[in-house]
Amino acid sequence: MAAKHGRSAKPGRLLAIIGDEDTCTGFLLGGVGEVNVKRQKNFFVVRKDTTLGEIEDAFKHFLARNDIAIVMINQHIADEIRHLIDKHRESIPAVLEVPSKDQPYDPAKDSILKRAKGMFSAEDFR
Repeated sequence: MAAKHGRSAKPGRLLAIIGDEDTCTGFLLGGVGEVNVKRQKNFFVVRKDTTLGEIEDAFKHFLARNDIAIVMINQHIADEIRHLIDKHRESIPAVLEVPSKDQPYDPAKDSILKRAKGMFSAEDFR
């Protein structure tokens, strides 16, 4: 379905981050940060006073951008917008849930792992 939107995994695509301050800072220090010619950032810092609507808007914005290949989101934040993540069926941008410093990763909640489990059976790995 990626071809529907003219998207493919092309060189130069960006990684977008929706995360707590520590997660975003770590990736920005690693050189992931970008501000395009339209002054749009590829990261969104979620703080205590960030509203659900702001998180939803940032997620939708990253999904709509043609220069984003992967959206990484802290899993505890993904839980707040699970309804949007579960609706996203395109392969690009891929949505990857990651742990935060204070919240452990729970594979049972990860939408990609849930979909992958439905694709394979135990007999496929024998």
